[in-house]
Amino acid sequence: MNERGDVPGGDSEELGATVAALTADDIAPARRRQLLTRLVSQARARGLGDLFKPRSAVRWMVDTVTEVAPHVPIRDLATLRRHFPDLDDEALADRLVRNASRATAGVGAAGGGVAAVEWAVTPTLLSAPVLLAAETIAVVAVELKLIGELNEIYGVALPEGRGQRAVALVHAWATQRGVNPMMPGAGVGAVLGTAARRELRDTLLRRFGRNLTTLGPFLTGAAVAGYLNRRATRSLGDQVRDDLRRKRRELPVPKRALPGSS
Repeated sequence: MNERGDVPGGDSEELGATVAALTADDIAPARRRQLLTRLVSQARARGLGDLFKPRSAVRWMVDTVTEVAPHVPIRDLATLRRHFPDLDDEALADRLVRNASRATAGVGAAGGGVAAVEWAVTPTLLSAPVLLAAETIAVVAVELKLIGELNEIYGVALPEGRGQRAVALVHAWATQRGVNPMMPGAGVGAVLGTAARRELRDTLLRRFGRNLTTLGPFLTGAAVAGYLNRRATRSLGDQVRDDLRRKRRELPVPKRALPGSS
């Protein structure tokens, strides 16, 4: 790790490290803003210069989501139990949804804070589309982590291997459902040539449009973006949990003892 806190190993690794850091449960607002600003800088460095065209922006986000998805840290059940002792499955799921909702609200607030500064300088509109794209990627990463960890809680196994797991999580996010345990294994690149890419594109387009609230003048953008992100993440969490409960009833998954039971 270098002095900026990035992980060496190339452009993709640095981008993945920044996005992974943004998915942490508890980040101080100043640190979240710093990470989001770094993500914007990394997006610019990747030749992201034509985001005034919505189609170009969404295409870039589709490619970037599939690229960073393998870097999203998913805690297994044992780790979650250590971090949140004495919580049963449903209480633990509640806590994860609440934490993820706070994290995406924080991303919206950080993006709004950056935008509030940008409004005061001349090249505002040159950087605003890049900020929106970066904020959207950060929110998606938090929600990918949430989906993966909810699958752990409800006993619906994630695929083995980072690439296959990333494909399953991206598809689950695009469809707002839990991971499909029957989905055939494939590399991340397979998403780009299937119907999953269209689903991902359409869902990202809706999220990108919602994040336009970030550009509200002064801190109104931060407040509205934070509220909308929180609400959307909570809705996603509820939908995924309902789907995973159904999958758990249908799949021959052995029941686990709750903490403290014999």
